[in-house]
Amino acid sequence: MDIHEYQAKEILARFGVPIPHGGLAYSPEQASYRCTEIGGSAWVVKAQIHAGGRGEAGGVKVCHSDRDVQDVANSMFGRRLVTKQSGPRGKLIYRVYVEEATDIARELYFCIMLDRRIERVCIIASAEGGVDIEELAATNPEALVRKTIDPAAGFLEFQAREIAFALGLEPALLAEASRIFRRAYRAFRDLDATMLEINPLAVTTKGSIVALDAKMSFDDNALFRHLDISELRDRSQEDARESHAADRGLAYVGLDGDIGCMINGAGLAMATMDMIKVAGGEPANFLDIGGGASPERVLKAFRAVLHDAKVKAMLINIFAGINRCDWVAEGIVAAFKELDVKIPVVVRLAGTHVDLGHQILRDSRLPIITADSLADAAHKAVAVVGTVGASA
Repeated sequence: MDIHEYQAKEILARFGVPIPHGGLAYSPEQASYRCTEIGGSAWVVKAQIHAGGRGEAGGVKVCHSDRDVQDVANSMFGRRLVTKQSGPRGKLIYRVYVEEATDIARELYFCIMLDRRIERVCIIASAEGGVDIEELAATNPEALVRKTIDPAAGFLEFQAREIAFALGLEPALLAEASRIFRRAYRAFRDLDATMLEINPLAVTTKGSIVALDAKMSFDDNALFRHLDISELRDRSQEDARESHAADRGLAYVGLDGDIGCMINGAGLAMATMDMIKVAGGEPANFLDIGGGASPERVLKAFRAVLHDAKVKAMLINIFAGINRCDWVAEGIVAAFKELDVKIPVVVRLAGTHVDLGHQILRDSRLPIITADSLADAAHKAVAVVGTVGASA
């Protein structure tokens, strides 16, 4: 689960990380009023969306009067901001964050993330902040400082000092930077985050360090331990299909194709999507119904796939081990009866109780297309999509 910048900053401030003074606004008038609360002579208006690259896309503006703040906020509200990370549809702006402008002497980069490749928490920092970190890693990897955290020991003080030294900070700032690094890590650890990025972490002209931007992502499986964090969820920034499936306990990722997929097992799901591509089609989603799927769970998965209006055909690929093909078949029949399924459905069953599963599908007399193999199922799904497209 992702959260907004202002929410991440509130969390960091709670753990002792310095942030600029700011306030949230839901209207242009409220944004203008925030200026009088904050004080000063310059402010930054930031669109609050779940995507990076806002500055380049016009989602971050510096203003020098309350009237400017109101005009800028007015131009942002209701706008769909398209950035490098938002996808072509962009993200709608429903709120803006107004904060005091900061006189910056240096911009640093600091990130804590879960590195699944090495199964460790990894800290990445750079003296070149405020830039596209992916591009920096590709063009100048030596500019990145990396530290791997031992889960038994945690983020130790000497590691924080080593990062501060590597960033070339002045001696007077080393202790403060080390404290900020460790406090950020404590927020990451205590709240079961998977990523915490501060870019830029700024050294001001007054000789202090503040987090000018912040992003945090959290482990969905740990949110039951953090009800205050789960309440920060903003559904307006999420894919409606993924939200629908997640609320029903399904592992679903929305894609841009037109062949809906329902599969058991993440590896088999990836292989199925690859085979659809090989056959000349485009998968509409990744959906793993998991092991031991009951007919009720299959029905939920059907609803999740059909929630996507772009889906023109559906491919069900089940290799039953823990699962049973007859359970899946019962769920498919129930879905046809309850949901009035009008798109072609291709089904490939293999494994436990496969004969019984095929018998249930045959006895239903429903217009279900069966396949003997994954390749056969993929080609049949692509073929029926072409038929649907030609008749539309």
